[in-house]
Amino acid sequence: MKRSFAVTWDYRCPFARNAHEHVLAGLESGADWDVRFLVFSLEQAHVEEGGTPVWEEPERHPGLAANLAGVVVRDRNPEQFNAVHYALFAARHDQALDLRKRDVLQKVLDDAGADGARVLSEVDAGWPLDVLKAEHTEAVEERRVFGVPTFLSGDNAVFVRLMNRPAGDGAVGAVTIERLLDLTAEWPELNEFKHTSILR
Repeated sequence: MKRSFAVTWDYRCPFARNAHEHVLAGLESGADWDVRFLVFSLEQAHVEEGGTPVWEEPERHPGLAANLAGVVVRDRNPEQFNAVHYALFAARHDQALDLRKRDVLQKVLDDAGADGARVLSEVDAGWPLDVLKAEHTEAVEERRVFGVPTFLSGDNAVFVRLMNRPAGDGAVGAVTIERLLDLTAEWPELNEFKHTSILR
């Protein structure tokens, strides 16, 4: 039976990169999943209570640009989303590129097969910011999401840190996410589980 779940992203987080690479590798290998990718703003998550939301401060919008570009591709050209999603995470974490710079972001989008200029024109139109605000706010207010990656399955919302990457291995990605979903859905009694050190 097809498993349905959602997972939050912000390209700034290396743990989101790890988890999303597992999801994407699993999907590419044929995993029977219905996945909803939800945009989230770590910048907004760090605004103090009562502070001005990031979407109301235009000077902070360059820090949101990569996420907004992801929203555009997800919603306008979903067939390109996986490649763009991979590329934006890689640009930030493998190549240490500054995705706040418009020319850098456009090149990453172009290289991933999207029309970077068109994507950025959609970002400029403003609607992706409205989507970010709506998805972030709903996740926080209805599911108490505080970070990325958070997996949402049924009534459960679980923040996860995966330490490894699948390195393109779809079987690794699929097994990793299936284990995670089993814990999320079938053993909600496990609320927190964290190694005290990284054994590597």
